[in-house]
Amino acid sequence: MKFKSKCALMLCKASGAILRRLGRGGTNLPGKLALRLDRDILGTLAQDVKVTVVTGTNGKTTTSRMIEQAFSDAGLRYFANKSGANLLTGIITVFAQHVSLSGKCDSTHALIECDEAAFRTASRYLPVECLVVNNIFRDQLDRFGEITHTLSSIRTGIGNVPGATLCLNADCSLTASLADGIPNPVVWFGVNVPIYENTAHELSDAPYCIHCKTEYEYDYITYGHLGGFRCPKCGYARQTPDVAVTRVLKTAADSSDIELTVFGSPHEVHVNLPGGYNIYNAAAAAAVSHVVGIDEEIAVSALAQFECGFGRAEQFALGACQARMMLVKNPAGFNQVINLISHDEGEYQLAFLLNDRFADGTDISWIWDVDFEALAANQTRYARILVSGVRRDDMALRLYYAGFDADRLEVVAGYGELLDAVGSSPVPAFLMPTYTAMFDLRGEIGKRTNVKAFYE
Repeated sequence: MKFKSKCALMLCKASGAILRRLGRGGTNLPGKLALRLDRDILGTLAQDVKVTVVTGTNGKTTTSRMIEQAFSDAGLRYFANKSGANLLTGIITVFAQHVSLSGKCDSTHALIECDEAAFRTASRYLPVECLVVNNIFRDQLDRFGEITHTLSSIRTGIGNVPGATLCLNADCSLTASLADGIPNPVVWFGVNVPIYENTAHELSDAPYCIHCKTEYEYDYITYGHLGGFRCPKCGYARQTPDVAVTRVLKTAADSSDIELTVFGSPHEVHVNLPGGYNIYNAAAAAAVSHVVGIDEEIAVSALAQFECGFGRAEQFALGACQARMMLVKNPAGFNQVINLISHDEGEYQLAFLLNDRFADGTDISWIWDVDFEALAANQTRYARILVSGVRRDDMALRLYYAGFDADRLEVVAGYGELLDAVGSSPVPAFLMPTYTAMFDLRGEIGKRTNVKAFYE
């Protein structure tokens, strides 16, 4: 290892240890400091490790946790960036934590969640064995720009890893187009049937053929622009998945049961989280397990046992209430949470927390593309409707225009006050924060419950 690389590694390790001792996490700053000393440090740290990368707009963290459970159950020696610090600096930090001062890594595998915009840079340094692209949706227009920019970033990254096997979502017309003109082997995953009888009203992020601009026709839609798409003009169409959900047996407030066929072999699978998006995440995880060489029975068993990522359907006991936190960050993801709530007939408290900090996306106009009307149509089911966050007034206004009764909207400034309100009732709750609101709310919950730190 070069002298500057050793110095960068030592600085990264030392600063990370200090920050964690102070309870600060130390997930990004150590990597930032290391990068200033050695711009190629990630390549040095990762050179002897087989890397699986998960990227795409929605589902990166949960898919990674599903894959991690399979890695663990299969006995692989691995590490993962569980904190969700998925930019280049966070990835450097987690590699430095698992490499000795001599540069030796005791793990054979690394499981890395990577921001879709950051992948084009991180891919230059990572020896990627398997790459998952879950989906591509409109997200944080102030940061990512148009959806084609996200697609271009991922495509550039794929060009840096010609030896990687790609696991691509066959149902996403944008993601599927990444297979065009590349040498990489591809494993397709997808859902062969509709997930719900009725879904939230959604605007398609990809209504027209990426090749000839003709409007797609669909045999069925699962959500957003995902489903059995085909172009009637040029013939571009959904690929038949190698790993496919062939039946949705049951969807509930805490899990789903599906039939999953892996390269022709059917399995009845219990997915340990609710929601149609997690059915896709499960199929992606099974595809990765096949690529890495994990036994199918171990892979499908892991889907019933994995621990959800922080803020991704985590459950907390708050006073008399059992609450579930559902991170929401764009219209497609929020509409899937609405589908989940709408298809459960139980009584709930609802809490909406909207921030507009950099990590959330400073442009909050996206909330007007979310189908809150579907919730408002059944608002008698909801014992309380609470609104908080930096942009709580904007969220309350959106809910009012969706049809919620104004006198039922409780606008709460403090997260402690919100948790007091939720915990005063035995009615279960859905907490729906944007990204930075999730961290702030989780910090407040941590004062009241024995919850793990986000980086654990």
